[in-house]
Amino acid sequence: MARSAPAISTFTAGEISPRLEGRATIEKYLEGLSILTNMIVQPHGGVARRPGTEYLGEVKDSSSVTRLIPFEFKTADTYALEFGNQYMRVFRNGLQVLVDSEKNVSAITKANPGVFTSNSHGLTNGDEVYLYNTGGGMTELVARNYLIANSTTNTFTLTDLFGSAIDTTGFTTYTGSGVSVDKLFEVATPYTSAQVGDVRFAQSADVMYLVHPSHAIRTLSRTDHNAWTFATPTINENNTPVLTSANNYPSVVTFFEQRLVFAATNNNPQTLWFSKSADYLNFHTGTADDDALIYTIASNKVNAIRYLSATRILNIGTSGGEYVLTTTNGGPITPTQTVIRKYSNYGCIDSEVVQVADVTLFAQRGARKVREFRYIGEVDVAGYSAPDITILSEHLTEGGIQEFAYQQEPESIIWARRTDGTLLGLTYRREEEIVAWHKHIIGGAFSGGQAKVESIITLPTDSGEDELYMIVKRTINGVTKQYVEVMKTFDFGSDTTAAFFVDSGLVYSGSATTTLSGLYHLEGEELSILANGATHAEKTVSNGGVALDFSVTTGAVGFGYTSEMQTMRLESGSQDGTSQGKPKRIHDITVRFYETVGAEVGSDSASADRIFFRDSSMNMDEAVPLFTGDKEIEFEGGFVDGDRIYVRQSQPLPMTVLALYPRMNTFDL
Repeated sequence: MARSAPAISTFTAGEISPRLEGRATIEKYLEGLSILTNMIVQPHGGVARRPGTEYLGEVKDSSSVTRLIPFEFKTADTYALEFGNQYMRVFRNGLQVLVDSEKNVSAITKANPGVFTSNSHGLTNGDEVYLYNTGGGMTELVARNYLIANSTTNTFTLTDLFGSAIDTTGFTTYTGSGVSVDKLFEVATPYTSAQVGDVRFAQSADVMYLVHPSHAIRTLSRTDHNAWTFATPTINENNTPVLTSANNYPSVVTFFEQRLVFAATNNNPQTLWFSKSADYLNFHTGTADDDALIYTIASNKVNAIRYLSATRILNIGTSGGEYVLTTTNGGPITPTQTVIRKYSNYGCIDSEVVQVADVTLFAQRGARKVREFRYIGEVDVAGYSAPDITILSEHLTEGGIQEFAYQQEPESIIWARRTDGTLLGLTYRREEEIVAWHKHIIGGAFSGGQAKVESIITLPTDSGEDELYMIVKRTINGVTKQYVEVMKTFDFGSDTTAAFFVDSGLVYSGSATTTLSGLYHLEGEELSILANGATHAEKTVSNGGVALDFSVTTGAVGFGYTSEMQTMRLESGSQDGTSQGKPKRIHDITVRFYETVGAEVGSDSASADRIFFRDSSMNMDEAVPLFTGDKEIEFEGGFVDGDRIYVRQSQPLPMTVLALYPRMNTFDL
């Protein structure tokens, strides 16, 4: 019988395929996990529970396809644009942008439904509005979105976003001033819900250029938070066919070397149009170095261009291969010094790609493999390759990938949305050879299954941390709802009072209260609660609130979710070689935690036992402080073949696992 104490001190391979169960001697097996859900691989080697998502608002029509598009003027001035069926709405700093034309409410009846008086309000049935209150009673109504109903010139009633009329009978009396109402800002677009997923865009300062093969080129210009304009620009060109006629509208767009670049019309799917240098709408071709130019890829097959990725070169992805556009003399592109070379034959899906430094990551045709197109040599002719970075985790992309978003800070994570609505993460630091996949199940449910992520984008912030925005589809109180949410910060502070590990949640911070309100978007749902930094019993939302068992000054409430990790079959060696295929028994294990409160550990999910972080020296009415250090756990059971270690966190609290140190015996046959 061999005794051993292997050190499992890095998890930088992420969740790896069950097809690697027989490769116990390779490095990635020793660094990999068989399960890694709702946890993020950190570049230092540990794995941390992902933050929760904060509810920002419902999309205009939860029954229709809706998409987010990022708009970034600078890191301190960014917007998430909600595109649905022929409309666009705007989120800024986590809030829905309003028209900013508040209408004062002079009277509210106590009735079912309550009738609101606001002279010449200009609102129509179905308008979504937000209510303010600066005093005057009926505070139960404020800081919430509603739909206008029964509108007349001077009066209206309200429904909630589920369509139920607002009964004000039991509300406090309104004194005639203090409540005002404002509409959500919205602008019309030409794109239907069936088309929004195929819109491509490129931005320069306050102007975004949008393309779709069924529509003329559009510009989207911003002059203020609530002042956005769609226009059809005048394209100055001297070629036939023009870019402004049916079947000649481009479907791909980017900027490259101070030129606006369009590509892939229905009539010319392999052609690129480059504007005149620094004159984005001028496509007059000529022979001068700064003139516009048109280039068509020469190939045996007519594979449509599907992406353009501009770094020091222009990477061109088609449905049948990957190309690079450079110049014959190494200088800027000109009408006479441009060359396109093909480097691989993988082909890509029709989707946006991700750029990380000078690397382009794309989903291969078939949507199961993610490849990184990168420069690998000094000679341009043979200097690019596109290796498969899903080869060790191919099971995670089952069903296919539809969309990417890159969160550069704080941990360099590429997010990917699967066709089934599952969210994948990829901790990607090529310079340290870290390529680690992880899976994320967002809290809540849709039609009896898991909640579905419908769209993802990232936006930078002036705090230095990028934010992941998403649209999540769930069944709420029996109704299909799509909510815009943002993943909260990774850095929640030095204690748990500001921790946020719930989904579609809200934060409370204020005077002592025994009710957390404003939860109308989760009506009828059972929620997880963090109260004053400690776990509270789950409660069901009724009339937009949850009643607590004690008063709190801080809280976070939303859907709970489980973070879990499980090792591969342990390899500990034996007296005559490998321990694989031999009965093993773990007597105990040391788990090294970082800033953690709450965890369960076992050999699998069924055997996991709770670890206690509160000790006798701590006040029972205070939150448990964050713990960094080792916890030793005894394992029960006999010898089994293929022991594993399983760690779980289901409480709305943080958990980071740095290392696992089992002590075990292997029975030599």
